[in-house]
Amino acid sequence: MSNDLKNQDSIPGSVEDIFCTESSAQNKWQQICQRLEPEDVTPDIYRSLWDRTFQNYDEKLNGPAVMWTGSDDLISRANVFKWSSEKGLSSYAEFHDWSINSRAEFWLEASTRLGIRFETAAVSPLTGTADDPSWFPESRLNIVESCFAADAGDTAIIAQLPGQELRRTSYGELRALVNRVSNSVVEAGFKPGDALAVVLPMTELSVAIYLGIVQAGCAVVSIADSFAPPEISSRLRISDAVAVFTYDVQRRAGKAHPLYQRVAESTAVPVFVIPDSGSVSVPLRDQDKEWSDFLVENDRFQPVVCDAQSTINILFSSGTTGDPKAIPWSHLTPIRCAVDGYCHQDIHTGDVCAWPTNLGWMMGPWLIFASLINKATIALYEDAPVGEAFGRFVENAGVNMLGVVPTLVRAWRKTGCMENCDWSKIHAFSSTGESSQRDDMFYLSSLAGMRPVIEYCGGTEIGGGYVTSVVTLPNAPAAFNTPSVGLDFLLLDADQTPGEEGEVFLLPPSIGLSTRLLNRDHHDTYFADTPELDGYPPLRRHGDHFRKMDGSANGIEGLSFYSAGGRVDDTMNLGGIKVSSAEIERVLNRINGIRETAAIAVAVDGGPDRLEIFAVPDGEFAGPEDTGSDAFVKQMNGLLKAELNPLFRVHQIHFIETMPRTASNKLMRRELRKQLAEDA
Repeated sequence: MSNDLKNQDSIPGSVEDIFCTESSAQNKWQQICQRLEPEDVTPDIYRSLWDRTFQNYDEKLNGPAVMWTGSDDLISRANVFKWSSEKGLSSYAEFHDWSINSRAEFWLEASTRLGIRFETAAVSPLTGTADDPSWFPESRLNIVESCFAADAGDTAIIAQLPGQELRRTSYGELRALVNRVSNSVVEAGFKPGDALAVVLPMTELSVAIYLGIVQAGCAVVSIADSFAPPEISSRLRISDAVAVFTYDVQRRAGKAHPLYQRVAESTAVPVFVIPDSGSVSVPLRDQDKEWSDFLVENDRFQPVVCDAQSTINILFSSGTTGDPKAIPWSHLTPIRCAVDGYCHQDIHTGDVCAWPTNLGWMMGPWLIFASLINKATIALYEDAPVGEAFGRFVENAGVNMLGVVPTLVRAWRKTGCMENCDWSKIHAFSSTGESSQRDDMFYLSSLAGMRPVIEYCGGTEIGGGYVTSVVTLPNAPAAFNTPSVGLDFLLLDADQTPGEEGEVFLLPPSIGLSTRLLNRDHHDTYFADTPELDGYPPLRRHGDHFRKMDGSANGIEGLSFYSAGGRVDDTMNLGGIKVSSAEIERVLNRINGIRETAAIAVAVDGGPDRLEIFAVPDGEFAGPEDTGSDAFVKQMNGLLKAELNPLFRVHQIHFIETMPRTASNKLMRRELRKQLAEDA
């Protein structure tokens, strides 16, 4: 027992009588949370009480221990509860069943509920087949129209630079700026359908540029602001981008990191450059233009109405070949973002939503659409979210929904930097990007007086999540409690039999699921050679491994929890960014003295994958304990930083004489993973 618990005075309001009851551990924990005043309880006290409550709890018998069950008033306030009740459905399970058994009806009703503005509505919401569907065929719209249904005076964005005051941008002000961007795009000679790239951190202006491009009928090409020139160049090439928008520099932790110079090194197409302050700090090329010379004054614009299937955004997701997959989002994909935000993150009109991200990752566009279509406010902190200054921003901006990546939470927990902040306005957290660790997610919840953490797993090719949680069901740390609305999946074991653990296969169709790729055969990528099961539509390959756990001991019939088990293919997650082994190997194979490499991701509990490299030396094999390994690690990390991403770092090199291969010469990565497991 901790010292906190031995000292009764350290616990605001005695809870000892709760421990003396015959209630279940789950009921005791719920009573403890209801009795304590969050402002008087530290994360350490919450953790001590949790450990004491569940010290004899059998998770194998009862399912994961639940940290949040929700009060009646919070549950009755939830969007998904209201929607379900209005339909006369008695439980969330019934609501989800309706959403997947009547998919056309669900998505039609969802678009109406969200206020999606169609210029020309479709007669039928769905035609085609499960593996080749057409949603809202023949309908026409521009999704940006649906981002401005809130009152013009309501706050659209709250932003802050370190050490400065909060800046508030109203919906009316944002709309005027978006219109100016759209007019500028037209004045510059770009036409509907043109691909315009953005290499931008998240700022008010970046949001306006993104929406202005889409409103003009063009497509945004999303490129992460951390990428090295070769990766920027490849994405511009794949997307046929005709121009780029970027900042002169990006400031992080007091340092100025050049953006324009990296972009200019990557391409010959025109670049529109936003100065950090005053004017651009370096000379521009002849074809490039400073922002003030690009932006026109006209703030009135009629959105370009497009076919619902036309492209608004080209995003990239690594596969198992050298080039990343180029995934187009249509004017309908944001409906998936907004529905997930409405049902799962429980975003309400007027809520303030923060999620540290950028436009190169799908969560950047997701945050824009999930917030604005739901008439909420986007909160943007224009620096690294690693210290108390970010926590104060969350406090002062009045954030209600805070999104995170688990690595970030782990850093907060290690330093305790957020523990003096008042996060009482947060009603839910959400976590995505990598597998969560239970202790970290419990700690995150305790920072706001034990609020739910909505685990969220999906992908760029989904436009959102396929497995997540809702606030109307019990919430366990690092666990999911439902497939996302309008979508379902199966877990297939090694014998391709549906079960409680195995590879994830999605059950299409759904709005948000991609129907084409720019540089791959879509059917071959997601549907070819997937198992055919009686009574099911064609299964869509996804590549995650999950385990399902019974949660009905919480008093809710049919309640299940899900835990993530990493990837089953050659895609890895390094620092919250998906990258294929082929992309890593393509860079490392150029090193002198190395004939061949194999990049293997090692799952780490609650963290990003650890990158281990198997290498065949070019020349005589000196044995696995080659004394030059440290030098090679340093060289490899330098190349990864320069050509892929500074977040990608080699943990260790394992020298081998030959790579294990099949008779058809395919690399047997499972043998390499087995060797790592044996050496651990």
